[in-house]
Amino acid sequence: MAQQASFDVTTGVDLQEVDNAVNQAQKEISQRYDFKGSPATIELNRTEGKISLTAENDYKMQALWDVLQSKLIKRSVPVKNLEPGEIKPAGGDTVRRDIALKMALDGDTAKKVAAAIKEAKLKKVQAAIQGDQVRVTSPSRDDLQEAITLLRSKDFGVELKFGNYR
Repeated sequence: MAQQASFDVTTGVDLQEVDNAVNQAQKEISQRYDFKGSPATIELNRTEGKISLTAENDYKMQALWDVLQSKLIKRSVPVKNLEPGEIKPAGGDTVRRDIALKMALDGDTAKKVAAAIKEAKLKKVQAAIQGDQVRVTSPSRDDLQEAITLLRSKDFGVELKFGNYR
């Protein structure tokens, strides 16, 4: 019987890089003229996987969001894995926005990934959802490479990572 080759499809962000980007953004905000005397803050909650932005008004909130995004992009953090929430009024004439970090594939995205592989009808390539990842198996490594190429060409709303290739 032929040996099965496989790889795992996952997603996530490097929390250390996010932390570094948040620190850089905080430093830039403290030095920018348009934020002088402003209660603008960026806070990372590692345990909840959430970034909280606080600013005086919607204009400064947009500027804060742009600064954070640029720092995340420079640190190679996939911006697709950020899920910005609504801008809500907070206490003391400020507005607040929470940004959730997508740390794992949710059920719907995993189903879409598995369905995309099945729809492509690649020879003997099978996809199985295992918790927060999708395991793709095939006897041929070339078919697995085709599956990776196929998945990279589609947009699932998150940055896909391919690991555990064997």
